[in-house]
Amino acid sequence: MPAFVPASSEPRRILVVRNRFIGDTMLAVPFLRNLRRNFPHAVIDVLSESGSDSLLADCPYIDERLPWRRPPRRGRVVRGSLSNVMENARWIRSRRYDRVYLLKRSLSSCLLAWLAGIPWRVGFRSIGSSLLSRQVPVVPHRHQAELFLDLLRCEGLAIDDGHNETWNTADSIAKADALMTGVAAERPKVFVAPQSTDEHRLWPLDRFARIIDWLVADRGCEVFLCGGPADRLVHDALQRLIATRSAPHVHDHSATVSLCDVGGLLSRMDLCLGVDSGLNHIAAANGVPVVVLAGPTDPNRWHPWRTASEVVKAETARRGRVTRQRTGQRLPWNPETASMKALSSERVMEAVDRLLTQPRCAGSAPAPLRVVDLRRGASRYEVWESPRPAAAADPATYPLAHAH
Repeated sequence: MPAFVPASSEPRRILVVRNRFIGDTMLAVPFLRNLRRNFPHAVIDVLSESGSDSLLADCPYIDERLPWRRPPRRGRVVRGSLSNVMENARWIRSRRYDRVYLLKRSLSSCLLAWLAGIPWRVGFRSIGSSLLSRQVPVVPHRHQAELFLDLLRCEGLAIDDGHNETWNTADSIAKADALMTGVAAERPKVFVAPQSTDEHRLWPLDRFARIIDWLVADRGCEVFLCGGPADRLVHDALQRLIATRSAPHVHDHSATVSLCDVGGLLSRMDLCLGVDSGLNHIAAANGVPVVVLAGPTDPNRWHPWRTASEVVKAETARRGRVTRQRTGQRLPWNPETASMKALSSERVMEAVDRLLTQPRCAGSAPAPLRVVDLRRGASRYEVWESPRPAAAADPATYPLAHAH
């Protein structure tokens, strides 16, 4: 793809439109950091629907989080959605952005940016992309973090190594440490995430119960659960399935730990085990090894980013058929849809065994953050230094040209 330099090399005001999902939010952090590195003096605001907004509450690379409030989808959906887009476009226009990056692939986001009169609009080639100034191809099976970075690469902007990061506040860490009171320090701590908003990603609870019993009895682990209000019902059902002797070693903090504090809890874990969900990506950003169970989703696109990890992919009907990338390289995982019921407990145990024998990438406790406040000078943001776990299995970020 030829290099491209926009008319305005130093935009003054930039808007980023992102998805509301936890995983997408965490994987957008390398994009936001590199956007800030390239435009240190610009105002950078992020627009999104409610959901995972709190994960960016302490992000040093943005100036403001803007809510995209949508009405409940009932009745005349198309008319209501169009009215909502037009209403939001009016107040966005008043903020006078000169560039927008659309991390969200949808007709509504393209239409919003166009109606808001933002002169330079960069997004992915999909429905509605005819309204964009710059369309970036969606490379099949390319990791989501790399796809987001492609929006910057297509404009010839410099990209770092693409590592992820998170910002656990002192309060979140203190809350997590308080929850560890009474838990034997020498016992490995495993975070289990059995729930997903997509029912096709769920693994049978009785198999999760078997894994938990094995973790406690055979591996001497303490098991932790945490999630939203809807997850508590699943956690309750799971705890009814585990052995009585395992119960004292299973801790559910769903009622006391919020999404903005779950990173502090995950930073204290030795392993995260779960179905394909956003919690895995928060764990990975904290340098925690992750075992993820995948069936209907493509692990090539959604595997834990830049941490020690094991992907246990369910077998497909056409076993062994793995698509090749355009570079001619074989994909690490079969991207085809498979049933989660095809995943055996034994394969999961083997993956856990391989990771629990390895040391943490960033140590058992997160390194302290060094904060340099530049807001009183020429810059408009803070520069934070956070742990950058290196995973030997993960290559450096691939330039967009290498993905074709």
